[in-house]
Amino acid sequence: MYNLLRKELKIGTNVFFYILPFLTGALMLIPAWLYFLVILYFCFITVPNMFGGYKSQNDLLFTSMLPVTKKDIVKARVWFIVILELMHIVTAIIYGMISVRLYPNLTYFFFGPSFGFWGLCFVMMAIFNIILIPMYYKTAYKYGAATVAATTAAVLFAGGAEWLGIQNSFVHDLFKGDGLDRPGIQLAIFAGGILIFAIFTSIAYYVANKRFERVEM
Repeated sequence: MYNLLRKELKIGTNVFFYILPFLTGALMLIPAWLYFLVILYFCFITVPNMFGGYKSQNDLLFTSMLPVTKKDIVKARVWFIVILELMHIVTAIIYGMISVRLYPNLTYFFFGPSFGFWGLCFVMMAIFNIILIPMYYKTAYKYGAATVAATTAAVLFAGGAEWLGIQNSFVHDLFKGDGLDRPGIQLAIFAGGILIFAIFTSIAYYVANKRFERVEM
């Protein structure tokens, strides 16, 4: 699996997708912007283009000729997706920390770059993974429907969270009001988001592995 992951990292995709997190992350410097979009660019740009590249390059046929198991093929690809997702989130967090220092007294209509918000971003990507990965590995070739379904679910979650942050006083206070002055709660939401991300992605891998075992190559 380790060698397959090295293959994904070195020749699996265009180097542009390693640069993209630093470009989209810079959008965190826009005052009071809709920051969920910074992470969603992974869904909008990276995934469809990356999977399209796999299809055009016959990556599945090439990989299937290597002395590796189907389980390792799925595991390496899932790890690669997770690495790219973490790159997007971590770079966005770094830019977000800079943004907070640039605009210390900014009033946010949408969610600001707090630990609670980053926890929600992890939940959003967890939802994306649990839909995308199992759907894709029904064939490991057709990616359109899986990408559309997973991206739609992620956008709906982001939209619903933002709506609650505006309309619901409890959620508003938690992410934009007094809750920001309670680091214990913010860190708990952040840790909870990471845990959900890990659990959902693990389930996605398990289901994808079972489905890929039935795929004829």
